[in-house]
Amino acid sequence: MKHDAGGKVQKGKRDFLKYVLGGGLVAWAVSILYPLFAYLKPPKQAEVEVSSVKAGKLSAIEKDSGMIVRFGNKPVILVRSAGGELRAFSATCTHLDCTVQYRKDMGVIWCACHNGKYDLNGKNIAGPPPRPLDEYRVVVQREEVLISKKS
Repeated sequence: MKHDAGGKVQKGKRDFLKYVLGGGLVAWAVSILYPLFAYLKPPKQAEVEVSSVKAGKLSAIEKDSGMIVRFGNKPVILVRSAGGELRAFSATCTHLDCTVQYRKDMGVIWCACHNGKYDLNGKNIAGPPPRPLDEYRVVVQREEVLISKKS
């Protein structure tokens, strides 16, 4: 180490080389790790825009039953009452986004997470759900059941 007239240590060529090599090593590590992490991170998926879906043949849907149908990225519950009327609602509970199901024994749409209950019109009737289920339009065309968003 070289000392100047005041007794302070001068930065030499070795110190400079140490910083350059250290910086180069850090840059090399970043150039390897960044693409690796960028590859492993899943891409953001845009919500699929769907206007209607086929739920199946009317003859295949029993009376007094319910079924979950995929509507883009979201679940929809299709309920056929004992009288044969078809109704469709968002299958996502308005309380904490759990998936609801049709309970034939109780005659309601039921959320198992916190015992939330909706009537067959989608109205919240018991438990913590703060609002009714979103309703969808159901149309039967040539024995095919179609579900679409209400306008």
